[in-house]
Amino acid sequence: MLSGILVASAQTATIAGQTATSPATVGAAKRPIRPADLYRLPGISDPQPSPDGKWVSYTLTTIDSLKDSRNSDIWMISWDGSQDVQLTSSPDGESRARWSPDGRYISFLSSRQEGKGSQIWLMDRRGGEGKRLTEIKGGVGDYAWSPDSKKILLTLTDPDPEDSSKIKTTKPYVIDRYQYKQDVEGYRYKKVHTHLYLFDPASKKLDTLTKGSYDEGSASWSPDGSAIAFVSNRTEDPDNNENSDIFIIEAKSGATIRRLTDWKGTDNNPRWSPDGKFIAYTRSVSDEAYHMYDQPVLCVIPEAGGTPKLLTQSLDRPVFSPRWTKDGRSIVALVEDDREQFIAAFSPDNGVMKQMTTGLRVFTTIEPVSDHFVAMGSDPQTPAEIYAMDSGAMGRRLTHHTDAFLAPLELAAVVPFTAKSSDGTTVSGIYYRPAGAPATKKLPLILYIHGGPVSQDALSFDMSRQILAGGGYLVAAVNYRGSSGRGLQFCKSIYADWGNKEVMDLHGAVDYLVKEGLADPDHLGVAGWSYGGILTDYLIASDNRFKAASSGAGTGFTLSLYGVDQYINQYNNELGTPWTSIDRYLKISYPLLKADRIKTPTLFMSGDKDFNVPTAGSEQMYQALRTLGIPTELIIYPGQFHGISLPSYQRDRFDRWIAWFNKYLGPPGP
Repeated sequence: MLSGILVASAQTATIAGQTATSPATVGAAKRPIRPADLYRLPGISDPQPSPDGKWVSYTLTTIDSLKDSRNSDIWMISWDGSQDVQLTSSPDGESRARWSPDGRYISFLSSRQEGKGSQIWLMDRRGGEGKRLTEIKGGVGDYAWSPDSKKILLTLTDPDPEDSSKIKTTKPYVIDRYQYKQDVEGYRYKKVHTHLYLFDPASKKLDTLTKGSYDEGSASWSPDGSAIAFVSNRTEDPDNNENSDIFIIEAKSGATIRRLTDWKGTDNNPRWSPDGKFIAYTRSVSDEAYHMYDQPVLCVIPEAGGTPKLLTQSLDRPVFSPRWTKDGRSIVALVEDDREQFIAAFSPDNGVMKQMTTGLRVFTTIEPVSDHFVAMGSDPQTPAEIYAMDSGAMGRRLTHHTDAFLAPLELAAVVPFTAKSSDGTTVSGIYYRPAGAPATKKLPLILYIHGGPVSQDALSFDMSRQILAGGGYLVAAVNYRGSSGRGLQFCKSIYADWGNKEVMDLHGAVDYLVKEGLADPDHLGVAGWSYGGILTDYLIASDNRFKAASSGAGTGFTLSLYGVDQYINQYNNELGTPWTSIDRYLKISYPLLKADRIKTPTLFMSGDKDFNVPTAGSEQMYQALRTLGIPTELIIYPGQFHGISLPSYQRDRFDRWIAWFNKYLGPPGP
């Protein structure tokens, strides 16, 4: 592969999608999706319109199965979709491309210089070799161009105070923080913080904006470049709560920081209005010390300060990623609703909402371009691609990188459904029926449970469930109580009562699929990861209807994880401390304490570096089932955190799932 930047004009400009399918795939018989297909699926992200609105840059990530790694490159596509051009191609990878506001440059982050961390690289948009712009110890975390293109706002984390290359024996971890561990970050013993800096590309001068024992992020320039809004938790002990507020500082070294919001909950995502007079942002509904069961509310506050307008409080749906229209008359944002996620425009005066997109397409990232928007979108049969939101309620598709992935595949049919739980609660779900399955045939079922619990399964492309359905199984996704998208009370209904209402809802959905003649009641399986793994443990301990299970990154003994995982604020605020609320802890720890009720052969999985739901949770359940003589296996993925990221391990997990369910449910027949 080339090691530098490729000149845009030297690349072959292709009609988007024209090269997506090869002659070998045209007219070829379709086949079910397989675990190995994950290597073929490209990932598209971070669309960024050029200042003139004629191009959109983005990141394309691909997998090299031989190297067992991912590589990301920068591409750009013309607004009419006629030219799709690869700009970078190096084994080190590039990401976070940004256009300079004057339109002269495209910058990006890359760690091409070994040992230097991610640095900003600069390329003349007319073509040429990329040049490294920064050389900052520890690398650049985030950055943003000033409106006049003369400065760059940097978000930097303090360099490691210990140079490990000079130490033969690692020093003991001296820990005094309240929340002392975090997944991926590890043990939090280093005295480092994240601060804001101003960088001059011409002189290479670096000026400090913020400093001290706090962290800053989500920084945003004012339209005239005179000030910067950012988010920080400046309470006495930030580890002991989830507060965050918006602050403003003049864009010069030594300036005084001004606090804009004072909500005791979370204030996030500040975005300046085009005239610089207002800031749109999102805040939590609750002002409690933690906000597991919550949803962001869109707000507007004057730049000078004052009482914010809560524009979407009565909507009772999560609203996030606010962006102002160029004329300042509307704020466009994403709205999460029952199995959907759409784009809507809100009046900054009174919050009146106009839904901009409809249909079975889930939108994620949105960015303004001229008088339109560009967005990432996905539907049940199409992985995420970039869409131009300039006409129609579904958008106009720009990129076509996943066409080659889809060409040989016959995907499962994706069908939304609703079911009723034993207490009468209506619950939404989605099922995946394998392609070619006879309409009247009852299929073995895998109930695949989402994590969170505050999230939802939506009508977007779902690789995991498609692969399981490709193995011949009916696969169900259920938005049990605790999920988002159905309102705050639906979300909060499981507060301090885990493993109860969710279990009712999941059983109710299975009952519905059996009653409808879709699922074979004698061949039921269940699987999940994170809170989905926890719920898998609850299900197999509450009922023996499931003949096979796989619990990933879960736990059946909540009491034992107090102080061991990263959720100390949730434990103390939702459940109470073990010495004051032991009965509550024992109640929700029933999978291990009542493990003698479990008869389901269960596969347990975890990453050995998981600090989110530590491996001990899986190990305890595995040990209990081994003691009881129930068929079980424990799979530990070395070097992996809560999310399994290594491609070969991701494939291994799919292969093991299908083999386990084939063994205990019987391989699905034709």
